[in-house]
This record gives sequence, structure tokens and C-alpha cells, in this order.
Amino acid sequence: MGEPTAGRQGTFSPQEREELLRIARRALSTYVSEGRMPVEDPAHASLSAPGAAFVTLRGGGRLRGCIGYTEPHAPLYRTVQECTVAAATEDPRFPRVTAGEVGDLRIEISVLTPMSPVRPEDVKTGVHGLMIRKGERRGLLLPQVALEHGWDRDAFLSQVCAKAGLPSDAWKEGAELHSFTAEVFGE
Repeated sequence: MGEPTAGRQGTFSPQEREELLRIARRALSTYVSEGRMPVEDPAHASLSAPGAAFVTLRGGGRLRGCIGYTEPHAPLYRTVQECTVAAATEDPRFPRVTAGEVGDLRIEISVLTPMSPVRPEDVKTGVHGLMIRKGERRGLLLPQVALEHGWDRDAFLSQVCAKAGLPSDAWKEGAELHSFTAEVFGE
């Protein structure tokens, strides 16, 4: 199991992290093979509190799906289940995950803090995730994405604009910018 790579650290115990990863793995395996969500009753009460999260699937070191919620709408364990299944079946960038792929996929969970407005000069790469909104366009990048690509602040800001389908300098021109941190852990 990996250590956190970005954001606040130590909020969840190793046992809570392991349980969330097991829940995600069961959701992935069960949904892809049987078309249903497994029924869970988490051992740790903290996992039943509302939570916002993203689940990232990787195969062969490459992104295979990533879906999440920026606001808590369900207990964290259920959010993780839903995001895992959605990353495997609904990410428009990729075909649906097949049963033959499940064993080769690695799961990463990012549990998000609430969003808050941020000025561009206050963005800390590798610590903050970003969401940009301008008009009908919206884009989000998790904190670890800047680290994975070696981006500095300006590159990170430009890339979140690109994710939203905006010009690379839209962050300078009246866009809403929000930051968050994430506790990130994976298999």
C-alpha cells in the first residue's frame, strides 16, 4: 500500500485506508464481473461519515479511469464504491474496464477537503488540487497530478484551464479558482 503523495497526511489510520481500498477493490471486481454493487458495512465508523473523494484506476502505470465527487453526498465508503465503479465504466476517455483487466488495475483514492477560493499566487503545487470555473466550463486536477508531471504553479494553472477547455491563461481573466487538499493513498 502506498503512502500519501500530496495534501494533508495522517487523517486516516493505516487500517482505515486498507479498509477503503478493500471496499474499492470489491466494488470494482463485483461490478465488472456481476453488474452489481456489493453490500458493505464498514468496520470503521469514520468511513460512514459523509465524504468527497476521487478514485483513480491505473493499468501498466497508465491512467485507466478517474471519477469523483468534490462535495460530500454520501458516506465516504459509498462515495468510494460509486467512484470506483464510475471510473471503470463511465470515464468518457476510456472504454469500460473488462473482467480480464481487473486484476492488473491499481486503485488510488483521494479523499478531498472542502473547496475554498484561492488566488493564483497562493496555489502550492503538490499540495493543492485545483478547480476552475468560467461560464459553463469547469475543470479539476488533483494535487498529485502536478507532482506526477513536474509542473510548476503556472503550468498547473494552465493545465487546469486546458482540462476545462479554456484558453491556457483563463486563470488570469476572471475565472473562479478554488483549491482543496487531498489525502492520497493507494494499492
